[in-house]
Amino acid sequence: MLKKSKAYRISILALFIAIIIVQNFVPLFGYIPVGPLSLTTIHITVIIAAVMLGPIDGGIVGGVWGLLSFIRAFTAPTSPVQPLIFTNPVISILPRILIGVVAGYVFIALTKTKLKPVFALAITAIVGSLTNAVLVLGMIAIFYRTPAVAHAYGVSDPSLIIKVLMTAVGTNSIPETILAAVVVPLICLPLLRKRLKK
Repeated sequence: MLKKSKAYRISILALFIAIIIVQNFVPLFGYIPVGPLSLTTIHITVIIAAVMLGPIDGGIVGGVWGLLSFIRAFTAPTSPVQPLIFTNPVISILPRILIGVVAGYVFIALTKTKLKPVFALAITAIVGSLTNAVLVLGMIAIFYRTPAVAHAYGVSDPSLIIKVLMTAVGTNSIPETILAAVVVPLICLPLLRKRLKK
């Protein structure tokens, strides 16, 4: 990754943060409601930021998304589950920070191999997406098997939450991961090539 001035870095970081804010507040741009769940595209922006700016800035962009998710869970939830679960910052903020950190370090590691950039970007996108999915769904499965959460998911028995979460893997996590694996290389490859020419 080429070194840029501090002003350049801050301006690009601010641009990514602005995109995250727009995605959070423009209907159907960042969150697409699917029953009691929400299909998200915001993780793609975090992964792209991590690729272009590195793991620290990727973590900052992810943290902004997490903070907005935390606030929205109190003020304007996009699903019945959000007020019950995403008011916990460990679930709403931490996994989103780790998307950027993990994706950034994975991409740096893959650039040191002989892997073609398109595959390095696709793998980075997959790992970044799965970081969020595994942490969020895993923590819900461990800490939130309660009657209230079961009701929000549309089931009567808290023991059925695991089945609901497994369904979420198929309906949300896998599509989100595939989308990221396609979109991240499409956006990042031209940007990386342009930056290398400078």
